[in-house]
Amino acid sequence: MKNSFVPMLVCALMLHVSGLAFAKDDAASTVAVKGKMLISADGARLGTVYRVSSDGAAQMIIDGKMITIPASTLSSVEGRLVTSLSKKQVLTQ
Repeated sequence: MKNSFVPMLVCALMLHVSGLAFAKDDAASTVAVKGKMLISADGARLGTVYRVSSDGAAQMIIDGKMITIPASTLSSVEGRLVTSLSKKQVLTQ
C-alpha cells in the first residue's frame, strides 16, 4: 500500500456472515463489511457501507448519492474500516 502509516494486518478467519467481500491488493487483503462504519484518511466518519460490490469496493449513500470507494483504498486499522482517501476526495467523486 502507498501509505506507510497504515499497518498491514494478516488474519486467518472462518466467516459465516453474509455481506462480506474480500478485496485483493498486491500488499494485503482487506475486508469491506456491509453495515460497517467507514472512516476517511483524515479521521472523518463517512457513514456505513450500504453494499459491497463484486470487486470488493465499498458502496455508500451520502446525501442521496451512491458513492463507490475503491477496494484498493480500503484497509482495516485497529478493527476499523478505513479508506486512504480524505473526506473531500470521497465527496468529490
